[in-house]
Amino acid sequence: MNSWLGTPGIVCALGAGINAAAQAAFNGDTGGMVAQTGWVDGRSLTLGGYAGALPPIPDTQPAQHHSRNNQLLLACAAQIEPQLRRAIDRYGPARVAVVLGTSTSGVNDNAPAFRQLAATGTWPASYDYRRQALSSPAAFLAAHLGVSGPACTLSTACTSSARALLSAHRMLAAGLCDAVVCGGADTLCRLTINGFATLEAVDDGLCVPFSANRRGINIGEAGVLFLMERDAADAHAVALLGGGASSDAWHMSAPEPSGAGARLSMQAALRSAGVSPADIGWVNLHGTGTTHNDAMESQAMQAVFPEGVPCASTKALTGHTLGAAGAMEAALAWITLSPGNADGRLIPHVWDGQPDPALPPLDFSTGRHRYAQGRPRIAVSNSFAFGGNNASLILGAQP
Repeated sequence: MNSWLGTPGIVCALGAGINAAAQAAFNGDTGGMVAQTGWVDGRSLTLGGYAGALPPIPDTQPAQHHSRNNQLLLACAAQIEPQLRRAIDRYGPARVAVVLGTSTSGVNDNAPAFRQLAATGTWPASYDYRRQALSSPAAFLAAHLGVSGPACTLSTACTSSARALLSAHRMLAAGLCDAVVCGGADTLCRLTINGFATLEAVDDGLCVPFSANRRGINIGEAGVLFLMERDAADAHAVALLGGGASSDAWHMSAPEPSGAGARLSMQAALRSAGVSPADIGWVNLHGTGTTHNDAMESQAMQAVFPEGVPCASTKALTGHTLGAAGAMEAALAWITLSPGNADGRLIPHVWDGQPDPALPPLDFSTGRHRYAQGRPRIAVSNSFAFGGNNASLILGAQP
């Protein structure tokens, strides 16, 4: 069964809203990736923050839901509010579910409280642990929209929101609901930025995935929301044809070196969608810019697509948005498949053009690449996470 994804709400380093994000992505615009200090002592890091204003959390919401993470979701919901209200009116509040992904929730909003605790031994009066609870994003959004269907937040590191879309797809197939508000959000956070820096996995400059000169990731932040339904109610809707997932069971932070788990994830997605590797017109790679991820993903790509396929990592455009990355990169695939992309442009792979001779070569998309004419437009979006947690989504344009 196909599910249908309406026009997404997006807030990220590319901008706010589908039109701004699409224009910047097709242009390979890295202007949102900015050097910042104050996150890791003694270092200036290139980060993909969102510099615009965000709507305040309504005073009617309890203090536990007042976080930047939820502000990202609120901004996304406002962009697609007509879709959301139409679905709620059509199906009823009890038949609309909320499934989101995050890795940090409101942890960064609570960081000052931990600093005060360390300095004084007491919590500030404003401290509320529930602000950083992983359940907060879905609970907040369900309350804001006034829906009472199933509501949950998934946290599987960098596959969180990809798995949220997979879960939404399965919930519709199982008849648990008639529409799902799905996606994810993660903000820039001292905890995660310092964690990746400690692992020596952060590039101070702009990341260069799959390059011989790659040095690590850039962290970003994003909020992305889709309305998923069984029918294409939005004229611009794109089909979620299927998806697959796997687990390496290999290492806490490093991927299985041969890419076996990534390969299994992509193959499971192809089977789920009922398509072959030859049907795929573009792959949005996970492509973090770390030595181990890029090595294993290039091997997995060669195994699944031995004849090659246009592909790109979009991390240099948005940063690695962690728990939001799966939905963020599915939204970029959505942009390439939307009827608004009349000539079938593909998003370019932004890097230094220096391939690593130790890696299998990939066919990186440029501004000149297009989906093949006369064939259905179908894309894969890959997400791979700590713990060997892998997810692949397959999206297709309307006929």
